[in-house]
This record gives sequence, C-alpha cells and structure tokens, in this order.
Amino acid sequence: MRWLDRIPLLWLSLIAGWLAVAPVVPEPHLIEKLRMLTQGQLTRPIDIFDLLLHSVPALLLALRLWRDAKRRQSRKP
Repeated sequence: MRWLDRIPLLWLSLIAGWLAVAPVVPEPHLIEKLRMLTQGQLTRPIDIFDLLLHSVPALLLALRLWRDAKRRQSRKP
C-alpha cells in the first residue's frame, strides 16, 4: 500500500471531491448511481462502470486517511 501513501493527499482529495460531484447538473453521478443501486436498477455495465469510476477515488481517500490515522496512533507513547 505504499503506492497509496505516495499520492499527495491534496491531489487525492481534489480528485475524490471532483468525481463525487461531477457532473453537478442535473444530479451528481455518484448519487444517481447509488440511488439506482438501492432501487435495484443498476444493471447495465456502463452504469456499474460509472459507479466504480466515481466512487473509487473516494474509497482510496478514505483508506489513505484511515492509514494515516492508524500510523499517528502507533507513534503516540
């Protein structure tokens, strides 16, 4: 997981934030695809790919923040 630690946190945050809300109008894709998932309508391969495209950066950011917090806890006396 060192490759994740080498990505600057600022860039990872910007990419995750942008893809979470893009496109802003009429509705962010991530929200639309999550709604489709909960309603059982996420069946087309392009929609599944779109969900992955818009959610993976946010998941990587969450993983990176979790790893950083864990690392800080292990350094405390």
